[in-house]
Amino acid sequence: MPEHEPRYSVSPEELERFGELGREMSTLSVLRHARIADQMGLSGTDHKALDLAARAEGPLTAGRIAQLTGLSTGAVTGVIDRLERAGFVRRVRDTEDRRKVLVEILPVDEEKYAPLFESAMVATEKVLVRFSPAERAAIERYQREIIELMRQDILG
Repeated sequence: MPEHEPRYSVSPEELERFGELGREMSTLSVLRHARIADQMGLSGTDHKALDLAARAEGPLTAGRIAQLTGLSTGAVTGVIDRLERAGFVRRVRDTEDRRKVLVEILPVDEEKYAPLFESAMVATEKVLVRFSPAERAAIERYQREIIELMRQDILG
């Protein structure tokens, strides 16, 4: 958060309510993604590692996947092995440094997996239409700042 932004007091009750809401959202998100992962034939960890790697754009080293996920490089090797067996990634040699092995995300069958995510998009739209553009901007800002704090907390 930029230093020049105003700061407002937060009551202990507000902090507790936001904490409870955050925990509830986190629990439901974990359960939802566990269901999606199961339908894809993956563990929850493998699914989220695949998601993070896919959003990183381009082939990644196992070390970079470890940085993105906060997992050890040993754990990431197992994740990559399972994702490779399931047909989601493949290992390729770096064309510039043949000693380096990169993990490349393979194209997926969009029609097969799109329905797993459509209900979330429909639900999100159903809620967002009830908020003004200014309210949506505040919600988005809050989420971005919380995500960044969590990222720093988890990944250092």
